Amino acid sequence: MIHTQSVVFQYNLETKFQFVDLQCKAGETLLITGASGKGKTTLLHLLGGLLKPTSGSVFIDEVDICQLSSKKLDHFRGQNIGLILQKAHFIAALTVLENIELASWLTDTTTKKEKAKELLTLLGLEKVSNKLTSQLSVGQQQRVSIARALINEPKLLLADEPTSSLDDENAKIVAELLAGLSAKYKAALIIVTHDQRLKERFKTAIEL
Repeated sequence: MIHTQSVVFQYNLETKFQFVDLQCKAGETLLITGASGKGKTTLLHLLGGLLKPTSGSVFIDEVDICQLSSKKLDHFRGQNIGLILQKAHFIAALTVLENIELASWLTDTTTKKEKAKELLTLLGLEKVSNKLTSQLSVGQQQRVSIARALINEPKLLLADEPTSSLDDENAKIVAELLAGLSAKYKAALIIVTHDQRLKERFKTAIEL
């Protein structure tokens, strides 16, 4: 589903990352671990097309996203990639439901209200759908991020430290939701983490 070949990224003369080749198939989970400064988040951004490698290739469903124009890459990302970032960014004036619907509208100018409601129910958030995201706990906000990432049924889910700010109970909930929903939607799931709790839950990992 996703695999890389000889990916190198260079920020400047002093900072250069040369990443091992990786592969993750539909419905599988891969952890990317390593100490700070090893390029974990940089690699995740390369996999999501947020950064372009200095050299090498990132294939998603056999499409080398490094060769796409900015416009085609934006469209491809919206259709195929779901991003769950370490710090959630929402539109403050919109409700939980509207924030999730917006993600579908930005991709194909249609909203998927019923799909958004289904995801909120799966994530145990149906009772807060009309609240502002600022009114939610950190754990609830992270679940909204998961719903937003899944609204377009992506083939690839990328999560950057999704449990770092969560207590044990919420970390376990988020880990199980990520695993269950990626399997349900047959999405490849790649998680960047230094969280030992996730390392115990998911056994397939590469260390940078």
